[in-house]
Amino acid sequence: MTSYSDKISLIAGNANPALAEAISAELGLPLAKAHVGRFPDGEIDIKVEEDLRGTDVFVLQPTNPPVNENWAELLLLLDTLRRASAGRITAVMPYFGYARKDRKDEGRVPISAKVVANTLSCSGADRVVTIDMHAAQIQGFFDIPVDHLYSKPILLDAVKQSGLEQPLVVSPDVGGIKMARAYAKELDADLAIVDKRRVSGSEIVVEHIIGDVKDRNIIIVDDMISTGGSITEAARIVRDQGARQVVIAVSHGVFAGPAFERIANAPVDRLLVTDTIPLDPAAPAKIEVVSVAPLLARAIHNIHSSQSVSSLFDRLPVAPVG
Repeated sequence: MTSYSDKISLIAGNANPALAEAISAELGLPLAKAHVGRFPDGEIDIKVEEDLRGTDVFVLQPTNPPVNENWAELLLLLDTLRRASAGRITAVMPYFGYARKDRKDEGRVPISAKVVANTLSCSGADRVVTIDMHAAQIQGFFDIPVDHLYSKPILLDAVKQSGLEQPLVVSPDVGGIKMARAYAKELDADLAIVDKRRVSGSEIVVEHIIGDVKDRNIIIVDDMISTGGSITEAARIVRDQGARQVVIAVSHGVFAGPAFERIANAPVDRLLVTDTIPLDPAAPAKIEVVSVAPLLARAIHNIHSSQSVSSLFDRLPVAPVG
């Protein structure tokens, strides 16, 4: 069983420094002094400049793009802390990369999410904290505790502040029905589903929509936006069928390839996204960021003090005591 002192410490890589600073401010704890840089040939160079022996350490490092760079940084930070005799090491990964490949769905392909899980455990992680995994069953790949948080309370609050009348929650595909139903229940709203067919990794074809969207204010919810093809096509089809306002709420904004161009040209009034991934300054003005720092700060506080984490699933967190 992991043994650690009452001392708690936060340490961050380069993946999302703004979110790390926000979590630090929420908790009233400074980030540990550490050098996370590069050798001239591009190899990662790490040195922790504080004594963390026996400390309960939380490593703040999502694996957002560049995924491989940030993943390697995380693994080396974990190994550094293990060799520095940290008491307990928790990998706080607001965005869990490589989650799309969670099973062998065809011949001669990897199960990438399992590889990530294995490397985290082998490098020294005693626990993992993440938000809205693309496939929740990835938790089963770990033999260490995984706290799977949801951005729904944070995004729901932002949606409610929009003041949309007669909202209708729309899932952009059949796979997102569970998430859409959870939003619809909280908003006391109806539910509709876009039926689509994926042609390739970046191209989809929308077949039809299940539900009546005419003269309704639409809230499209999903766990992530990558290239933006699915969700912008969903927005376009609901507009074509008579929807009024269209608001999109997503957990993770990957925004790869033509995503910004598609969003800028899509019939979308607002796009709400969390800060699990840093937002590029070139993002269209219709994209609004909602911070998950209070949620993660409370989760860290509760884990360190052995309090419930599941209590954060369905409500906004109360600001932790610094």
